[in-house]
This record gives sequence, C-alpha cells and structure tokens, in this order.
Amino acid sequence: MDFISPTKGRLTFEQVFADVMAYAAEMPDDSYRLIVGTDSQIRDGTCFVTALIVHRKGKGGRFYYTRSYEDHVRSLRQRIFFEASLSLSLASRLAEKLADSGHEFDMEIHLDVGTNGATKTLVKEVVGMVNGSGFLCRIKPESYGASSVADRYTK
Repeated sequence: MDFISPTKGRLTFEQVFADVMAYAAEMPDDSYRLIVGTDSQIRDGTCFVTALIVHRKGKGGRFYYTRSYEDHVRSLRQRIFFEASLSLSLASRLAEKLADSGHEFDMEIHLDVGTNGATKTLVKEVVGMVNGSGFLCRIKPESYGASSVADRYTK
C-alpha cells in the first residue's frame, strides 16, 4: 500500500512513518496528534481514500493518503464499516510501529458518520467498533480527517 504526500510524492508506509517522526523531531516540545480517517465515493466502482494526518497542535500539520478501488458497490452500511476497518487497520499498524520505536502520540480515528443524514443509524455501532478496538474516535462535524481531507481525494 503506497501513500501519497502532496509535498513528497509517493511513499511507502515505512517512509511515511519516518517522515512523521522527522516532522515531530523538528519541534519536540510541541504536542502532536495522529488522525486517521477514511472516506469513499461511488462511481463505476467504489474509491476508498484513507488519510493520515499528523497534527502539530496549534501549528498546523501535514498529511498522507492512500487510495484503493473496489469493482462492486457495497450498501451504505457495508461501506461505512469498511471505511472504519480501513482506518482501524492503518491506526493499528501505526500504534504497533510507535510502540516498537518507543514513541507515543495521541491518536484518533475520524469516521464519516454523523447524527444527521443517512448514517445516523450507524453511529452507535461503528463508534462502538472503533472504541472497542482501543481508539478514540470522532464523528461529524469533528471528523475532518474523513469528511474533509480523505473526501477531497475520493473525487
């Protein structure tokens, strides 16, 4: 799975992790948060984009994303759960790599669901899935990792 950085181009997971560590090392006294969010868009098939944002609190950040496609179209429920599972998968890889390297970051998963609209019936289940996996999660309107950053690259 390759990632794309708007500034650095195509990167592997290892390169992304190294870049995140280097970014945090530039200002080690600042506070950081990693945000993972996935969004999808249906066209001929379904395009899934998972974004990883490293947020230097109060001072901006940088992001990376990965894109995948599926030929068949899933129901809204299946898509939302698949988006959450893609985010959980990346967050778990990051958490494992952070633990191995001895670094700690606050981490959040941003879900493309909210209490208004078509996804309101899924909020409780999908939030439970993420929280049950040990991650903090945010939903709309606070889930900009999914609803803004990832969404931009599904188009």
